[in-house]
Amino acid sequence: MHGWTGKILKVDLTAGKSWREEIPAELLHAYLGGRGLGVRLMRERFQLDPLDPEMPLIFAVGPLCGTAAPTAARLSVVSRSPLTGTIFDCSAGGLFPWRLKGAGLDALYITGASPHPVVLVITPEQLEILPAATLWGKNVGDTCSALAGKGSVAAIGPAGESGVLFANIMMGEGNAVGRGGLGAVMGSKRLKAICVSGDQPTAIADQGRFDQAQQDVMRLFRASPVIFGELGIAEYGTPALVDLMRQRRMAPTENFRKTVFEQAGNYSGPAIRKAYGAIKEGCHGCPIQCKKRTPHGEHLPEYEAVSHFGGLNGIADLQAIVNANTLCNELGLDTISAAATLASWGEAKGRFVEAGEVAQLLTDMAYRRGAGELLALGSRRVAEALGVPELSMSVKSLELPAYDPRGAYGLALAYCTSNRGGCHLRAYPISHEILRKPVATDRFSFSGKARIIKIAEDTNAAVDSLVACRFSFLGATLEEYGELLAATTGIDYTPHTLAEIGERIYLTERFYNCANGFDQRHDLLPDRFFREPGSSGEGIDIPPIDRHRFVEELQKYYRIRGLTPEGTFSDPGFLERQP
Repeated sequence: MHGWTGKILKVDLTAGKSWREEIPAELLHAYLGGRGLGVRLMRERFQLDPLDPEMPLIFAVGPLCGTAAPTAARLSVVSRSPLTGTIFDCSAGGLFPWRLKGAGLDALYITGASPHPVVLVITPEQLEILPAATLWGKNVGDTCSALAGKGSVAAIGPAGESGVLFANIMMGEGNAVGRGGLGAVMGSKRLKAICVSGDQPTAIADQGRFDQAQQDVMRLFRASPVIFGELGIAEYGTPALVDLMRQRRMAPTENFRKTVFEQAGNYSGPAIRKAYGAIKEGCHGCPIQCKKRTPHGEHLPEYEAVSHFGGLNGIADLQAIVNANTLCNELGLDTISAAATLASWGEAKGRFVEAGEVAQLLTDMAYRRGAGELLALGSRRVAEALGVPELSMSVKSLELPAYDPRGAYGLALAYCTSNRGGCHLRAYPISHEILRKPVATDRFSFSGKARIIKIAEDTNAAVDSLVACRFSFLGATLEEYGELLAATTGIDYTPHTLAEIGERIYLTERFYNCANGFDQRHDLLPDRFFREPGSSGEGIDIPPIDRHRFVEELQKYYRIRGLTPEGTFSDPGFLERQP
């Protein structure tokens, strides 16, 4: 087999056993890997409680991982989110996915719960389940240091151990499986860390064809103004978006009450580079190198973190923002949900947190003590407990990222149709509505957005299953990556066949969610966006979203998807017809 290894490692932590199985080739062909394979492997378990011991925690790589395909050293982690209750996947890059594939595996499937803390150590030959009582309670950095020499590490911090509903899983290289609380799923299994070492090469069917396809992708990367051009993702990292969102007047400010933070320049990409002497780094083998660190090795925050710990909470202090990001990484907290929960709590209390208060509140969150006991539950539950549910800026309990939907209506729709909750990455309409130059004139219109979002969701489900970085598709397309996949596997994949695979994955996720009680009632933005305007000015008007037009376009989306007006499936046999 080329591209895939055809192997899955299954671990039962309750029994303390592990074994390898073959993955049927038809499943790999139909779901590719990563997100798609993980979602397919959830089929028998998706209705379990997220923290049930038998709920799987699945790490899955794609067929391009282990090759020189640009940005393909990635994996998806799939389970059911304790924060949202939805089927959930997170993608992360780094050396860990490369080593997992090099250990001869397409997937790692973990069930059960150990009676005491453990670490998994995986090599191509075996798996060891080692006691980890001395690591329990340690932060991520200390855990990774203690496991040095055992391979690449994926670990949880105190937040995952204590069951914070938005706890993340951190890779030793600084990459985060960030959203949805999959770190809490890992913690509920008493699994502190996974170490993996493998260097088996990924077999490529046609090396000459692969080399040509790789050259085509790199040519498109170099020609992209967003990747290597004036926007500066490669140069400044994602904080290059700070100034752009300010210009578009859609930077979430004071819990989305406003859409402009006048002091945002304090934490822009150029400001961060000047203050910290930022050095480029990136995922294993990635040519883009979008991540940034200090000369001393401290990982600098991404756009979402600087914006949410900044303007969303009314904080302009760059040092406090960088410290908050570092603390979240060490404690194992999702930066988006942590910051958004603080903003919701601050508005409910009548006073947003001050820069000097953030570190203590984050620590209290991670250890679930004092105010942190409530904050650890996420913004929806916090706002409900305080009697102001309307102050949670979330969809399906997932806190919204750093793009105000009043400034881009395709994004507004995409937040709601996303299967994992309020997320910009499922359809990524930002590339169409925000990043283009000149600015898209239809960003304040719903016309045609239902079809655009449907197509983009299908495309990105395929991308997440290859598994490739979303930034790659600011330059390349499914055509070039389909050629890379065909060269690797020896099986022809066209953009059309990849989109069909993406549609199958999306609809499978939607079916799981509907079976767990989700429907049209959960596909709505917080009421604030329909009632309150954003911060108009500088020739840009940011009115409230027209609720009637939003619902019209949502219903159109359902029709295009073949769903009922309630957003559910009219055919209960859908799942049985899928591979």
